[in-house]
Amino acid sequence: MIEIQKLTKTFGSLTAVSNLDLSIGAGDIFGFIGPNGAGKTTTMRILVTLMEPTSGAALIDGLDVTKKGKDVRRRVGYMPDFMGVYDDLKVFEYLEFFAAAFGIEFRKRKSIVDGVLELTDLVSKQDALVDSLSRGMQQRLGLARVLIHDPKVLILDEPASGLDPRARIEMRELLRELKRMGKTIMISSHILSELEEICDRIGIIERGQLVFSGTLEEIRPRLGIQGKVRVKVLGEGLRAMELLSVLPQIQSVEVIGAQAAPSGLAGEAPGTTLLVTFKEGQLSDGLIARTLVQGGVDLVCLQPEQLKLDDAFLQLTQGIVH
Repeated sequence: MIEIQKLTKTFGSLTAVSNLDLSIGAGDIFGFIGPNGAGKTTTMRILVTLMEPTSGAALIDGLDVTKKGKDVRRRVGYMPDFMGVYDDLKVFEYLEFFAAAFGIEFRKRKSIVDGVLELTDLVSKQDALVDSLSRGMQQRLGLARVLIHDPKVLILDEPASGLDPRARIEMRELLRELKRMGKTIMISSHILSELEEICDRIGIIERGQLVFSGTLEEIRPRLGIQGKVRVKVLGEGLRAMELLSVLPQIQSVEVIGAQAAPSGLAGEAPGTTLLVTFKEGQLSDGLIARTLVQGGVDLVCLQPEQLKLDDAFLQLTQGIVH
């Protein structure tokens, strides 16, 4: 749905984006992250035809953004990091204004506005002045505005900026609903834990260059991080360690916790938690389960250790861009 090929943007001697190659599939939520000044906003502005690249190409739904700007804008909804609003308009007036700007027929406007108000949970605020809305409600209104013309692609620059925890949760659920509707979403954010929960893939940009694009699991080999699984078994865990340690896919097995049998409960066995580290590219909790069950070990639970996006970001970027 979004294809970027050797995209470069310079401002005098400053190179904001350098030979950027990126592909985002239809229906994906793609998290675009990087330090301040890394080139995120510049890339997004080029995609939505607000800025022309110095060289390279960017296509949305097969359309070149520099040659088919009008057609691209009909397919894209753009929400900048700061959304200017008309303070003296009511919410429904604000949306009807943009519906008219997008050329939506007068007889269709009300039903379309009603639809986006309902989707963004702003029905109760439709008669409120825009200036009276909280920051979270204004962000919802901004998202309602970009949905007016039913775009295939949403490009959202820091949509959760300045929101309180409840508003961030509500925004996250709204983005999931938009994904279920088939929208392709490119989103930038400094709240990495938010992206971690909703994105199919992420791209990390630094100094205008893409240093990684893929899933979190695909980052592991790049960072030299092996997959790890926490395994809880009944008993002391010695048999489990023996069975797992000889598997060629496993690098190490260590005890990280032991729980004694609860007092007064006759016959209750103590439990042991093991940390199993796989060799690079060999992570498989199914292998652990099969090995232990076939070996007669009472398996309580398996919990793969998740790589945190914050950790990956810090390791892949130097954090010195200003």
